[in-house]
Amino acid sequence: MPDLSLPGPLDRLAAALTPGSADYVSDQGSDVYDVTHYDLDLDYTVRTNRLVATARITVVLREAAKQLDFDLDGLTVSDVRVDGESVRRWRTRGAKLIVPLRGETGARRRLQVVVSYGGRPGPRTGPWGEVGFEELTDGALVAAQPDGAPTWFPCNDRPSSRATYRISVTTESAYTVVANGELVSQRRSSSRTTTVFDNPTPTAPYLATIQVGRYGAVEPEGLARGDVPQRIYVPDRLRRRAAHDFGRQTEMMRLFVDRFGPYPFSRYDVVVTDDSLEIPLEAQTVSIFGANHVDGRRHSERLVAHELAHQWFGNAVGLARWRDIWLNEGFACYSEWVWWDHLGSRRLRATAERHHAALRDEPQDIRVADPGAERMFDDRVYKRGALALHAVSCAVGPEAFDAIVRSWVARHLDTVVTTDDFRAHLAAAQPGLEDVLSPWIDEEDLPDLPPMPPAPRRRRS
Repeated sequence: MPDLSLPGPLDRLAAALTPGSADYVSDQGSDVYDVTHYDLDLDYTVRTNRLVATARITVVLREAAKQLDFDLDGLTVSDVRVDGESVRRWRTRGAKLIVPLRGETGARRRLQVVVSYGGRPGPRTGPWGEVGFEELTDGALVAAQPDGAPTWFPCNDRPSSRATYRISVTTESAYTVVANGELVSQRRSSSRTTTVFDNPTPTAPYLATIQVGRYGAVEPEGLARGDVPQRIYVPDRLRRRAAHDFGRQTEMMRLFVDRFGPYPFSRYDVVVTDDSLEIPLEAQTVSIFGANHVDGRRHSERLVAHELAHQWFGNAVGLARWRDIWLNEGFACYSEWVWWDHLGSRRLRATAERHHAALRDEPQDIRVADPGAERMFDDRVYKRGALALHAVSCAVGPEAFDAIVRSWVARHLDTVVTTDDFRAHLAAAQPGLEDVLSPWIDEEDLPDLPPMPPAPRRRRS
């Protein structure tokens, strides 16, 4: 259990924030202020892909400021107010909404900014392809990592600027809406339904999401009283396949709770779209899969494990900087291996050896701890990150490693971290352990795979 004597989540989050945390996405976000809460009222029509919205944003200044710069891309602003007063000289420049303040406003000042906006939302294209709000054949989704959040709401799009959310979505009644957190109300009026979600845990803009589609809800097999509440939202035509392919998710959740510590949120939802998607993607309390990821044969079960693990690594324990993304992806990839080992289908050592051999054939020209913006999603970041964790586990033994991971999550729950924080955590657990990690993430050449620790001897009766 987390230490309840520690400061509250937003207090710890504010203390952990570092200037320049956008780094790899240099044109995104502002270090001048943080957002503590987004209240989003979204009226979205699927048939015409038309959005009419209001964002009420609670801002806390980090320093004295004359203006606030919000990230907003491809949508039109019609009105801006600060603390109830209309702002006449707001302007847009590229993908920025610039809101002037009256004179210079002092540090730690809390402001309420209300932005009315709308248009036809769509993804933005950049080094990582199309990200953000995307129309489906019959619905819509948001997959915002790393810089797609501004395609559907004005925000401070830094991974370290985490806030709580209330999200209200009004759309045609034929569609189901899924968003972060708990569904708190649903109201139908004529042919349209308003669905409201409350997300009280600090969430980075890139992890906020809405999903709109013709979905029914099913529970994964084996869900019992005391388990984390889970639902799978899926089109009727894919229901049987999804029920099978996510049928072991309850067992997976129990395993990860045992290995990583308590599940950090109130629930976990999965959305399976009726369209094919290139890759699945995590959001806070939600993961999104495409129709191509369910075939009734569990061919994508490693991805089920990967996205579930992100709820601990990347969501509950977030990134202060994009350069440290290996902390998200390395842990999620390692969790795939943990799941296979649990099933007995592929032992962890054999998996590590297989990926180590494959990496030997790859160019030795990447530093996992700072891979560069264009290679932050390079598969070598994922696999070498996982091997780095395996090396630490080999150095201390699996039980001690699990204890290190559980204490890492508990200590940094609901805040943001850097690679140096993880080094310090390892050093505190066992001096010199950070040196085991370093060659895997700081050097380009691939280290040799370490030997597994000897199995503990059984006492004779």
